[in-house]
Amino acid sequence: MSGCHNVCQDRTGDDNLQSMIVGTVMRKIKSRTWKKQRYFKLQEDCMTIWYKSKKAGNAHSTFSVSDVETVREGHQSEVLLSIADEFPPDRCFTLVFRGRRGNLDLVADSADEAQSWIKGMRKLIENLENMGESEKLDQWICEWFKKADKNNDGRMNFREIRVLLKMMNVDMNEHHAHQLFMTADKSQTGTLEDDEFVLFYKMLTQREDVLRVFQDFSGDGQKLSLRDLEEFLRDEQLEEVDGVQQLAMELIERYEPSDTGTKMLKAMSIDGFLMYLASAEGSIFHPRQQSLYQDMTQPLNHYFISSSHNTYLMEDQLRGHSSVEGYIRALKRGCRCVEVDCWDGPNGEPIVYHGHTFTSKILFKDVVNALRNYAFKVSEYPVILSTENHCGVEQQRVMAQHLNTILGDKLLKSTLDGKIPVSFPSPEELKGKILLKGKKIGGLEESRNGPVEPEDSLTGEVSDEDEFIQFNSRSFPQKSKQRLSKELSDCVVYCKSVHFSSFKHSRVHSKFYEISSFTESKARKHLREAGAEFVHHNTRQLTRVYPSGLRTDSSNFNPQEMWNTGTQIVALNFQTAGVEMDLNDGLFSQNGRCGYILKPDFMRMSERRFDPEVPHNREGYRPLSLCIQVISGQQLPKVNIKESSVVDPFVRVEIHGVPLDQAKQETRYIDNNGFNPVWYDTLRFTIHAPELALVRFVVEDYDKASRNDFVGQYTLPFSCIQQGYRHIHLLSKDGTSIPPASLFVHVRITNLV
Repeated sequence: MSGCHNVCQDRTGDDNLQSMIVGTVMRKIKSRTWKKQRYFKLQEDCMTIWYKSKKAGNAHSTFSVSDVETVREGHQSEVLLSIADEFPPDRCFTLVFRGRRGNLDLVADSADEAQSWIKGMRKLIENLENMGESEKLDQWICEWFKKADKNNDGRMNFREIRVLLKMMNVDMNEHHAHQLFMTADKSQTGTLEDDEFVLFYKMLTQREDVLRVFQDFSGDGQKLSLRDLEEFLRDEQLEEVDGVQQLAMELIERYEPSDTGTKMLKAMSIDGFLMYLASAEGSIFHPRQQSLYQDMTQPLNHYFISSSHNTYLMEDQLRGHSSVEGYIRALKRGCRCVEVDCWDGPNGEPIVYHGHTFTSKILFKDVVNALRNYAFKVSEYPVILSTENHCGVEQQRVMAQHLNTILGDKLLKSTLDGKIPVSFPSPEELKGKILLKGKKIGGLEESRNGPVEPEDSLTGEVSDEDEFIQFNSRSFPQKSKQRLSKELSDCVVYCKSVHFSSFKHSRVHSKFYEISSFTESKARKHLREAGAEFVHHNTRQLTRVYPSGLRTDSSNFNPQEMWNTGTQIVALNFQTAGVEMDLNDGLFSQNGRCGYILKPDFMRMSERRFDPEVPHNREGYRPLSLCIQVISGQQLPKVNIKESSVVDPFVRVEIHGVPLDQAKQETRYIDNNGFNPVWYDTLRFTIHAPELALVRFVVEDYDKASRNDFVGQYTLPFSCIQQGYRHIHLLSKDGTSIPPASLFVHVRITNLV
């Protein structure tokens, strides 16, 4: 039984952690002018950073190490770059938080102190990532205990525990809770110390739902023998029959706590069984499909590509803050197509911002630098830089110069084998390359056959997006007729932006490397009028769809509609949380999160005719039935800060896919229990195009008077679902994990025909 103080046990031999516990005065930097000294220290639990102003009396703040995603060394944020002349990089570092919380930029007094914090934080983050499920749960319980232990004496009486349970979303029978409290109070002091509280909590959260399954398969009701476990894995979890004995042995080895004699007997106790079900192997997402499992050697246009719109924005399109951080965050989320809007800037330097609006401005060269540093951190596959170019020829030359000098050989400058290609290279062949998407003088054929026509005749539209921005009740047409510089044109190889006439025109005249962009409304019109034509067009060429310019709040359209047409580059505002980004995260959570997903074969073959409106008219049509029993929920987060309120949760399962598959169903809601609600409600769906379907689980807090509050969600491709008894580890609105919140479900998929 591990208690709350074990997390820090390796600190004694670690000088960095020791010096963090002693504490350090560092400068917190918010801008060139806002630089204030703060005292930072790591708490004894090695899980919380505490800091306070040197002046401001008793006011202090804390944050949890688990909120920090990564540590960046040196001048790796705009704020620190802005003071680079004042503080050397070896004293500067940035703590990057999960989700949409802003970074914390710090400057230490010496390079050694900075290193202590950089190495110490990295070690703590790594420790957390290596924790097992049961340690994570202990950790979570301990954090709650500390929050509620107001006088820090490490013990709590029953009254305090009752308040704590409310905070943890538990509304329970007082008599029952008091009996468990007495049992857990081993020291018989009338209070629980941290270890005793963990014990109390675990008795409180005994999983009747899991016990029921365990007893169904256990021969003696006490343990699962090797044969019992094999039967469970084969008949319920539908694991492959051949390897089932081997798998059962491995699961016992991995999840059975060794302090019980069960492991010796090659059997599994209820504790081991619960740990297996709560692990990645017991999750609804098939582990095999989380790694890179798809063929990456097909032409680029055969893949859906994770794509961002207005990547430089951190908020909305009118007044939002433009930031290089937008690019870093998108790239770290696996995005493979980012967008820059370039305008003539002062001092001959092109700037990036949303034209004709009050969004702040950043330098084009800073964006290119961020691309160089972050493009291939999470995926080696190519990044497309989609340019909306409003610059004059002079600053276009500067753009080309920055692309060449900063990116060097990462920038793709010519076709791969020097020959005139007839189709796209593959993501595999383009690994480590950045492709510029923009206007081009002539085509790939001419650029190999000597000089192109003189520059004077190259008047044309240099920008591609024909959106109107509604602003101050005036409309600005976004078209700019101006000349294109040969230097910038030469940087464009496989992604030449062209104006779209019609599918028929494209079929006859277009080259494979010509790419058109549509606003969402134009794309919808094409989908309505010629869905099968749209799909066919995308077997040959790339298409990009982006949000309407009227979405001044940077909201998103539903990407699923566009994926149904085989559109590869569906550009979303990554900075805006919601169902649309959940779907994007869901689709791209498979295949090693590399940002490329192979389209279904019926969307890659030009001889096939797939129409998303009539999915049953295709070769190989095999509809499936999906049956989900929603059994229970665990430790759902509180949505209402009021201490007295507890959620009334219900679960909605949504299917997103071709129009015929769009569906949603809900369980009933459970009164006042976010802690361990139990439903046993069964929801059934028919899926006509399983290869395109995504399944989204949403938990909401039922409210009969007003809108239901969002509690958590999880979205995954239908094709990645594991059947049987599975846990779903819920995510927040931002798509970050909220342990230990989960759902327990049973899934069955059967053929309908």
